[in-house]
Amino acid sequence: MESLENQLLIAMPAMGDPFFDRTVTYICEHNDDGAMGLIINLSVGLTLNELLEQVDSEKPKLPSLEQSVLTGGPVAQERGFVLHSPQNCWSSSLALSEDVMITTSKDILMALGTEQAPPQFMVTLGYAGWGPGQLEKEISENSWLTTPADTDILFNTPIKDRWLKATEKLGIDIAHLSSDIGHA
Repeated sequence: MESLENQLLIAMPAMGDPFFDRTVTYICEHNDDGAMGLIINLSVGLTLNELLEQVDSEKPKLPSLEQSVLTGGPVAQERGFVLHSPQNCWSSSLALSEDVMITTSKDILMALGTEQAPPQFMVTLGYAGWGPGQLEKEISENSWLTTPADTDILFNTPIKDRWLKATEKLGIDIAHLSSDIGHA
């Protein structure tokens, strides 16, 4: 099995699960035990300022924190994750690649909007998870496409444009794809 870590998982247009319709998921972990990823283009309808006010009512609202909080996936939606550019000063961080880290501790949340914050970041609630062999089966059933992760898509592309930008990275026109499965 080839690991899909640090890949973008792009939902095919004919995806049968409405929760994952036109989603792009950053795969954080993929091994024999399954896979875990964060959806990067689905807003929860909450700004970072609003989320931080729930965590600490004393934290001032900042214009730089008006970005959307994302739905990382349907699992453990009360749990927060911060995908960010490399910075090794947080209580609970893990490097996912040379360009991307994930942090799950509250200290990074309190630093957002300050000089201590990572230059690039996104906050998600929840995650997407797959059991052993489940993601590979879904890919073989033509539910997903994959492409190497791209920090421009992760951190610089507007949320609403990430699915299209990720499909363009494949060099194909997604409108011309068939949902039928074929074998050569």
